[in-house]
Amino acid sequence: FQLNQLRENWLNPPEWIERVPEVVAGYPDRIIAKPAFAAQLKQRTLTNLYNKKPAWLVNAHVKLDQAVAAAYGWENNAAELNEAEILQRLLALNLARGKCA
Repeated sequence: FQLNQLRENWLNPPEWIERVPEVVAGYPDRIIAKPAFAAQLKQRTLTNLYNKKPAWLVNAHVKLDQAVAAAYGWENNAAELNEAEILQRLLALNLARGKCA
């Protein structure tokens, strides 16, 4: 949740936008740029955010990685595992679950 909120605040800074209720119930509010910020808001994309990699974003991903690793019961610097190690562990978990089914 925190990662999503941080990204949302960067993509749509509250002082740059107005939220207008959607006409159809159940849909999210429409986000309308305030005229003074319209051009700047167009530059606020997830691609641009991830290309910039601000420290707060990197830190949020590290926290998320740590939480996911803990949920899997992985300890000892689990957040520092490389992609191949993570995939090996996930495969082992899936194979073990397959034997239990």
